[in-house]
Amino acid sequence: MINSAPIQRQKQELPSVIPIRMPEVIDKNPTMQRESFLTDTIDSRMIMKCVAYQNGVSIGDVTIEDISEVLKQEQTFLWLGLREANSELLAKIQQEFGLHDLAIEDACAAHQRPKIEEYGESLFIVLHTAHLAGDRVEFGETHFFLGPRFLVTVRHGYSSSHSNVRKRCESMPQKLAKGPGFALYSIMDFIVDNYVPVIDGLQVRFDVLESAILQHRPSRQTMEGLYELKRDLLLLESAISPVISICKELMRFHKEAIPKEGRVYFRDIADHIKRIDQSIHGMREMLVAAMQVHLTFETVRQNEVVKRLAGWGAILAIPTMIFSWYGMNFRHMPELDWEYSYPAVVGGVALCSLLLYWRLKRVGWL
Repeated sequence: MINSAPIQRQKQELPSVIPIRMPEVIDKNPTMQRESFLTDTIDSRMIMKCVAYQNGVSIGDVTIEDISEVLKQEQTFLWLGLREANSELLAKIQQEFGLHDLAIEDACAAHQRPKIEEYGESLFIVLHTAHLAGDRVEFGETHFFLGPRFLVTVRHGYSSSHSNVRKRCESMPQKLAKGPGFALYSIMDFIVDNYVPVIDGLQVRFDVLESAILQHRPSRQTMEGLYELKRDLLLLESAISPVISICKELMRFHKEAIPKEGRVYFRDIADHIKRIDQSIHGMREMLVAAMQVHLTFETVRQNEVVKRLAGWGAILAIPTMIFSWYGMNFRHMPELDWEYSYPAVVGGVALCSLLLYWRLKRVGWL
């Protein structure tokens, strides 16, 4: 029987820095946190929380060294949260839970695509997290090790804390009693919900760029903004699209880890993802249309400039032709001896130029 206090047992292979309990917090600078964890020893900050649940009720925190003993108890499963775990900690987790070498290698290396892989009775799942940092989208990863009696999460890069998810699950013991599958659903649903603010932020960026285009203010900065937005949409789509197939597989297979009554929850996630994917698809189509409109406006603007240049060129052609005509060095040009030849030529040039200017102005060329 597990007491409400943390289990205390001594094993020589574990260093003293393994905690009995750690509050689950999120570092505001994940990069600095990740660099601080790149060591060969197990850092206490890597372990967010490790709790045993029996019939959906928390029965106490568990130390890493006692995991294998707790798993022997009936109607009990463990929920362990890790943050930027290094190879030493993952090796210990592998020993306690009996995880596959390839899954541990992927969890340690990170930079994995969203996927689900089966290793015996356990599953290895990768999801990408997304977060808006100003006008840029930052991505992280959450890895899951799911078994009939355990759930292990490993967070890499930017990722919001799961503490609120755990509290919400603990407030519903009748659902948490269904096993680690419900805890997996809760975290996946939390990750998917966090995609919505990112979509909203990208929509705001698109609206600003669209307004600049429709107000006939095309610029290089506008086009650069459109391309950056398109790139973020493609990255977000690559993170979201595989989640649908992951949910479908969890609904149809893996009966040992996901009981029949728990599969309906993953259908809800799949529906949510489909709506988000449709939003991304619609925004991408609008983005392509905005790029075409931007290029069209730019072409029209260039045509207007060419028309004005051509109009002024036509006006300047009149004096150019007259002056070049009388610039020829012929000996006999009778009109040059006329008293009023100069004012007549200047007046004729001015009159013709004014008439042509009026005509071009009327048709919109000037």
